[in-house]
Amino acid sequence: MSTQSEAPKPPSALRVKGYPTFLFTFMLTMMADNVEHVVSYWVAFQKFHSEALGGFAVVSHWLPFLLFSVAVGALNDRFDSRRLIQAGMALFMLVSLGWGYFFITDTLTLPAAMVLLVLHGCAGVLWSTSSQMLLYDIVGPSHLQSAVRLNATARYLGVLVGPGVGSLIMLTLGPVKGMFLNVLFYLPLVIWLVRAPYGRAFRQQGAPGSKRAVRGLADILQTLSEVKTVPLLGAMIVLAGALSFFIGNSYQAQMPKFATDLGRGDPGVAYTALLGADAFGALVAGVVLETRGGGFLPFKPSSAMIYALLWAACLLGFSQVHSYPLAIALLLGAGFCELSSSSMTQALVQMNAPNAIRGRVLGLFGMAASGLRTFSGVTVGLLGAQVGVHLSLALSAGAFGLVTTGLLLRVSRAAEDLSAPGR
Repeated sequence: MSTQSEAPKPPSALRVKGYPTFLFTFMLTMMADNVEHVVSYWVAFQKFHSEALGGFAVVSHWLPFLLFSVAVGALNDRFDSRRLIQAGMALFMLVSLGWGYFFITDTLTLPAAMVLLVLHGCAGVLWSTSSQMLLYDIVGPSHLQSAVRLNATARYLGVLVGPGVGSLIMLTLGPVKGMFLNVLFYLPLVIWLVRAPYGRAFRQQGAPGSKRAVRGLADILQTLSEVKTVPLLGAMIVLAGALSFFIGNSYQAQMPKFATDLGRGDPGVAYTALLGADAFGALVAGVVLETRGGGFLPFKPSSAMIYALLWAACLLGFSQVHSYPLAIALLLGAGFCELSSSSMTQALVQMNAPNAIRGRVLGLFGMAASGLRTFSGVTVGLLGAQVGVHLSLALSAGAFGLVTTGLLLRVSRAAEDLSAPGR
């Protein structure tokens, strides 16, 4: 006899026609993104030896998400998401070609490098936000939870594989040929989207796009007011924003310091394991959650928050431990919990966004989940320069935990109110 704990496993998005191709090209693009970072950052540092340029690279990567995510979402409400993704791919390819040109002519300057970094960030906004819009059209609500989780897993796989591929390309082909080769990794997605039967043109027998103009800041304010009418959306967007603002992935930039304090500061397998531990933990989460059909907690907002609290606890513990094996274990746990929380959060936003403003809602979510990472360098990095990175990461994790606990209590009270007699 079946029990409530033996609920049927949600269907895998891999069975949906077209999604495996989308997932493969998404992973290729993620890998190409990281290959470009490896090659361009190395060459730029060798030429300029500028830590400031490294800092600018981080800001230029995330700031466009903060400024333009909602605007790109609004464009998706009006136009074909496939073409917006292709525009992002064109920008990615232009940037890789630009790096290649400056490398081969040895004419790279700081202003040129900064322009290329900004264009790369803008390409990321076009691709990321529009891909989430198209994802819903490809798999529909019934397979969305699986698709979001698989995409998140592919993102982490790209983060793991990309640096290795980039290093291999530099060793075998050199940075110039490597950059030109990197252009080819973007092409499969561009070609597939030419005739892929998804998007606004195929939705509801070609329903016309929204006539509402893209209005910049007014769009953000209007979307915020509309999201307030769906409390679940507001809670998930605040959760994603708090995660990005307080911590994001800023602790990765401080890993050399953590590794040194753990006695693993020299380049090698031990240091590489620290760098990749949370990404590997996320990959494990993707496999486990996909095969178990949701994992160890039910698919609901409170579960996303509990996973987020466990993620913060793992990072707080990591910031204080002095044992290398324990540090690895905590990072693996952090990766597992981060993917579990973020994929659940994004799927809940996708499934509850009103159709008429889906693009704007996804843009607002992207602004919170990615754009606010611009400031995580302050909460962990700059604060760490004053009090030490161990304490700054612990304080940031604690602050995020307090915000998430408040959200969890609020969501729990709302659920109790709805389930009370007479409601």
